[in-house]
Amino acid sequence: MIEQSALSDILLREVSAAADEMVEFAAELIRVPTINPPGANYRECASLIGDKLREFGFEVAYRVPDDRPEHTPEHPRVNVVGKRAGEGPRPCLHLNGHMDVVPPGQGWTVSPFAGTVRGGRLYGRGSSDMKSGIAAAIFAAEALRRTGIRLGGSIEISATVDEESGGYAGVGWLAEQGDISSTRTDYVIIPEPFGRQRICVGHRGVYWFKVTARGRIAHGSMPFLGVNAIEQLTPLLEAFRKELSPTLALRQTEMPVVPDEARKASLNINAILGGQVGESGQTPCVPDHCEIIVDRRFLIEEDFAVVKQEITDLVAKVAARTPDRAYDLEDLLLFHPVLTPPDSPLTATLGRAVSQVTGKDAQLVASPGTYDQKHVAGRAGVAHCVAYGPGILEMAHQPDEYCEVEDLLDTTKVLALTLLDLVGDH
Repeated sequence: MIEQSALSDILLREVSAAADEMVEFAAELIRVPTINPPGANYRECASLIGDKLREFGFEVAYRVPDDRPEHTPEHPRVNVVGKRAGEGPRPCLHLNGHMDVVPPGQGWTVSPFAGTVRGGRLYGRGSSDMKSGIAAAIFAAEALRRTGIRLGGSIEISATVDEESGGYAGVGWLAEQGDISSTRTDYVIIPEPFGRQRICVGHRGVYWFKVTARGRIAHGSMPFLGVNAIEQLTPLLEAFRKELSPTLALRQTEMPVVPDEARKASLNINAILGGQVGESGQTPCVPDHCEIIVDRRFLIEEDFAVVKQEITDLVAKVAARTPDRAYDLEDLLLFHPVLTPPDSPLTATLGRAVSQVTGKDAQLVASPGTYDQKHVAGRAGVAHCVAYGPGILEMAHQPDEYCEVEDLLDTTKVLALTLLDLVGDH
């Protein structure tokens, strides 16, 4: 029998030999513009991934959440799941990546969907977040097959939809259907773009809510006959800025959230919608409706009931300062913080692999925003879940988004060693 160290060396050489093939596959994925919203080209991208998985020895199934409202004839939601079993079904390590990308936006100097490789970087929307991660997962598993390593357990790889809009029709739905479940899944790795040194062990919580003010319409030349809903909301915006935000800035989590500024609780006004702006332009009216959408990021040390009560009390206090002012508060979205157990064998195994490949110790971090670990832990009940993958976190959603080719290669090596350790036939 080949010693573990020699087997690792063979495995790493196999990953290196597949570098050009892997980069080209990541570029192919980028060339499918899976923009969300609205959720375009999911079927095409799922088929591309499914064909590659089947070529690499996986049993492939396309999982369509046809009971979800996001799934429409115009924009069908199609997830793909590949399974490769060894001597037994357990342990089962599931690698998951999301296919969807945000709109490219402005400011690009390269084509956002060309999958351009230049100067050791792969450019394009989704290069870091996170189509390079999907390629890394697939080629890590393939390296074991090409090396002839037998599996004691099983490897699963899924590519899912809608992570950028909550993941309800993607990982959330797969968890509800039992495709990812604590009854059959031991470990989950999500190759989000944290880079070769960093293992992400959780994220802060997020609470989105909407506050609506209603006024009374009148002619814009006689505003004294109406009640301006935008002006009704102005004092609340000031209260958020002057009264609540400074208080939140004093709260800091012990979780290793990066960047350091994101270790604090925070509040952001995501949107303000008011007036009668339509397709034909603005009307000359006093606005009778205005709403704000607010993003509150809360810490694992904060109790959500207190978080919500704090907001409810402030909204009520501002409304009470002026007669006839009233606000409606509506919950939009809630995900609680998650944290991988500190003694997780998954984190330890990945850490050893990071050290072996890079010669440096792994850094444990937590994410400032949520990702699909929320569904893996909350809905599937799988505690041993981390994010580890190629790319630069700060490049996500940016113009000229890119992933270093060397980063893609090294993280694939780390994932391959982790698969060998956790599901290889020892």
